Amino acid sequence: MRITAAQRAENENRIRAAMDRILRGEIPPGGKCDIKTLAHEAAVDRTAFYGTRPYAHLRTEFERRLQKLQEAGQIPDPREAQIERLKAEIATLKERLARAESVNGELSDFRAEALARLAAQHEEILHLRRSEAATAGVTRLPTARTTTIGTCSWPTVLTSVQQ
Repeated sequence: MRITAAQRAENENRIRAAMDRILRGEIPPGGKCDIKTLAHEAAVDRTAFYGTRPYAHLRTEFERRLQKLQEAGQIPDPREAQIERLKAEIATLKERLARAESVNGELSDFRAEALARLAAQHEEILHLRRSEAATAGVTRLPTARTTTIGTCSWPTVLTSVQQ
């Protein structure tokens, strides 16, 4: 079935209007910024945009304009913009995770070193106590004893001096 020149011009106008809307970000629910959505919005068969079909030049124009927008940092499709934002957020979170894992590794190393030092110090203390007990020339002094008289506490030495 052949279309007339007037029908073709009307279709091209509908396609261009749909192209402008889509590239402005007015994407219908369930649609994307692509040829399928463009064909649906313009009420034209999608196959008319491919090969040597009548609207192949409009597909090329649409893709060129879309690429220009993307190169300028504008993404007309809100879902695509969201995807790009989420990809950037994921990259940031991966960097934070790598830094956190690095810090955790450093802290784990510090903890292991600190525990090793504490264990060595404990062993040294035990060794010193054993060597002290083995030394016969050292006499331990008795610890001070206290006696409670009334509400006051006096050392035993003072109470024996008073008697």
